[in-house]
Amino acid sequence: MNETIRTERYSAVARLLHWSVVGLVVVQFAIAWTMPDIGRGTEPVGLIAWHLSVGLAILAVMLVRALWRLSHREPPAPVALPASLRIVSRITHVLLYALLVALPLLGWANASARGWPVTLFGILSLPPLSATGSPLGRQLGDLHQVVAIELLVVIGLHVLGALYHGVIVRDRTLQRML
Repeated sequence: MNETIRTERYSAVARLLHWSVVGLVVVQFAIAWTMPDIGRGTEPVGLIAWHLSVGLAILAVMLVRALWRLSHREPPAPVALPASLRIVSRITHVLLYALLVALPLLGWANASARGWPVTLFGILSLPPLSATGSPLGRQLGDLHQVVAIELLVVIGLHVLGALYHGVIVRDRTLQRML
């Protein structure tokens, strides 16, 4: 690999954090689509407990990722990238970060409102984000579902953008994260 390509890539840590989030999100949506419906009296066991833990893991990795991103410059975008695509890219990335932090927090608040203990894989207990029985916590659970769909849409746009760069433009934007 020549020096030019190496400097265009994200750091190994940034790539590890990115792909860790990707893997966790794939697992999380698989769990979400297969877990039982949650109703009154539902206990946080089985897939529901896994959903809570994986959500917290996403939150933890995203917080580390955000700190890493704030303290480390991203590699420069290809020079030929039009300003309009730079803006779309920036908006998409801000939305991804915001949704990937907000979504687990909404789920955590909803779990707290249900009186469920929130733990990271049964190891680390976390404090409730809302009071048991809180109407706001329940409403945040409804919002959790809406934000999950929004996240899927933004992820789809992100993937389409990556494919556009990798297959059509071939400007090495995609290779920066590989």
